[in-house]
Amino acid sequence: MTYEDGFSRRAFLGGIAAVCGASPAGRADLCTPDSKTLREPARDVPVAGECDVLVAGGGPAGIAAAVGAARQGAKVILIESKGTVGGIWTNGLLGCLLGFNHCEFDREILSRLGRFRAYRTRSPETNFHSFIYEPEYMKVVCEGLLSEAGVRVRLGTGVVSAIRDGRGMRAVVTESKSGREAWLAKRFIDCTGDGDLAALAGCGYDVGGAEKGDPEQPASMIAVFTLPDDSGILKFIANEHTNYDSMGEGLFNPKVELAKELERMNMHPSYGHPTIFRMNRNLFILMVNHEYDVPVDDADKIGAATMRARREIVDLTEALAMDSWNRPGHKGAWSGLRLVATADQICHRRARRIHGRYAMKVEDCFNGATFADAVATCRFPIDVHAVSKHANRTQPAGSPFKKDAKPYQIPLRACRAADLDNLYMAGRCISGDFFTQASYRVTGTAVEMGYNVGNAAAS
Repeated sequence: MTYEDGFSRRAFLGGIAAVCGASPAGRADLCTPDSKTLREPARDVPVAGECDVLVAGGGPAGIAAAVGAARQGAKVILIESKGTVGGIWTNGLLGCLLGFNHCEFDREILSRLGRFRAYRTRSPETNFHSFIYEPEYMKVVCEGLLSEAGVRVRLGTGVVSAIRDGRGMRAVVTESKSGREAWLAKRFIDCTGDGDLAALAGCGYDVGGAEKGDPEQPASMIAVFTLPDDSGILKFIANEHTNYDSMGEGLFNPKVELAKELERMNMHPSYGHPTIFRMNRNLFILMVNHEYDVPVDDADKIGAATMRARREIVDLTEALAMDSWNRPGHKGAWSGLRLVATADQICHRRARRIHGRYAMKVEDCFNGATFADAVATCRFPIDVHAVSKHANRTQPAGSPFKKDAKPYQIPLRACRAADLDNLYMAGRCISGDFFTQASYRVTGTAVEMGYNVGNAAAS
């Protein structure tokens, strides 16, 4: 029997046998003697695109880098593994813009969100650099910025390999619904957050805490819930109280009040300082989850943590809702609460810290360092979360280690790989030590950094 393309049934079945190991010869060709690895057959990979600047990762830093490069006239391709751009802003349901409104691109994002009435200041009376936003509108804002800049965006596409030629990177290889493809570029920017592209290219990097072998910062899953009557939870809403100390020292603290409420119901969330932000009239962000010691490069552990986090959030919100049902003749504060969404993924605070041509040091934070080749100014404190549930419960409200820092600059040298001449980084994976990374990891800094690194890569 011969099919329409002239390929015989015998040849078709023979090909299947070779790939699946249906014959001894097939098994010998593909598997190592211990059967613990599989040897892939060599194959040609089609080139799907060529550009001046390729950006890996479409989170806050990646969007800014792609737009920044494209506005300089560069041909730009953005590769994103998820089904939408925005990263932690959208897939992660972060809901908070921290260290924001410091650069023109920040203000452009806020202006576009404002057209949809989709953001509010985090502390209306005092804070003009932290905002609560609505993730669904952020998706459209980010997509619009990329489209208008002429960036070619490929969604649902993961980078799986990097092709080097000496000290230069020539291409990345991806996997998607379109199969295995290659993308050629003159320059590359790693905006994956975790430093995935640089690691695949063989660049050196650091991981871990302040001392070698220390546990890293926890990951978190964020959720959104709705409540038809908010009158009973007003004291728990963090972004509607301006007269509290985030460390919980002496002043009224909505995080402390919420923790007491959960203790009353014998609930002990994995994050010891649970937080609620109002997103819109009856829509709220819920931060109650921490997942400890989850590596950024272990799919099994990441998957297990993701499912564990989602279960915790569902159990906690169900308990809150049922608390109201269990009060005959009394309408509880949480009456009618329904979980709207949990994030698609847990979100890491940790990352590979790729070796660059300059490594940010904690002294830079405290001394307010300046650099001739600065690409961003970070104004956020050093913000280290506890590395265990026990530590979270025994520390004051807020981060267990939170130290103010002077505004300090980040140089382009910290955003250029030491091991490759045409690889840049932007976001939390740039070159630096543990404590400094705990400051520059916030998305406001990532946006300013990404935009200016994109400009530099395009020149």
